[in-house]
Amino acid sequence: MEAGTEKTSPELPLAERLLSGDKRALARGITLVENSDPAGWALVREIYPRTGKARMIGFTGPPGVGKSTLLGALTKHARSCDREVGVLSIDPSSPFTQGALLGDRIRLSDHFLDEGVYIRSMASRGALGGMAEAALQAALLMDASGKQDILLETVGVGQAEIDIIDHADTVVLVLMPGSGDSVQALKAGIMEIPDVIVVNKARHPLTDSMVREIKGVLALGPHMDWTVPVLRTEATVGTGIDEHYAHIEQAGTLEDRRRRNLMNEVLGLAAVRLRRELERSLAGDQDVQELLERVVKRELDPASAAELLLERRRGDR
Repeated sequence: MEAGTEKTSPELPLAERLLSGDKRALARGITLVENSDPAGWALVREIYPRTGKARMIGFTGPPGVGKSTLLGALTKHARSCDREVGVLSIDPSSPFTQGALLGDRIRLSDHFLDEGVYIRSMASRGALGGMAEAALQAALLMDASGKQDILLETVGVGQAEIDIIDHADTVVLVLMPGSGDSVQALKAGIMEIPDVIVVNKARHPLTDSMVREIKGVLALGPHMDWTVPVLRTEATVGTGIDEHYAHIEQAGTLEDRRRRNLMNEVLGLAAVRLRRELERSLAGDQDVQELLERVVKRELDPASAAELLLERRRGDR
């Protein structure tokens, strides 16, 4: 029986139902971590030893280049290979508006009723870098529920999506011919991120010149043991992803990537929580308000004010 189709009793613990492939339990778990509910973090702690089996594939690139179309094609390809798929799309607005899931991701509609596919939109809630704070937690829950390929799609803000490398085993950069912004993004440093580059909508007359320009930019970069393929169609990107994943497994770098990703996730979560703790402890503090007022009046620079706040924090301990 395919994972997710079995009937599970609602009386069973949430973690047990999730591990059995229950889609409702997975949805509930993601909602808990997205809302920073303590029950969500407890769930992740419980299922964490059962994770690490899924391939995590990140998709980034400027808006309108066809990332959702590509996700649909890859989901179809994975299902034809009888692989379970989880799709996590990071949306800049509320996931409850249905704008992203039923609008931009309409090409995934063929898979909504497929028990082997789970699709979820998650609000970035202002998180820098294009990924929601709870994205990795949601991906871990998908992993534990039996999804073998987890596709992470960012909000599509281009250059600011750097933190997708902190989540994915393989990063796919999606570009479109005729977009000057795309090539500028490459030159600005995003070219260091992708493992696979896809030029979507490849029937465009400027496709050939764009591919040449991308290869030219790549040639200026440092020599690596992996040559980033520049693919023209969504039909071939699956091959590029499979080849890259096989390469990092054989080279022994998959575990190194995951180690780096998890360490960065720990530091990122700690930084977010420290900021919230600092904001709570300083709220309503008259001395702090006076300090900030000095910054506003240009009597004190922001860096010096920040250092004074940290000294005060250390003194309180």
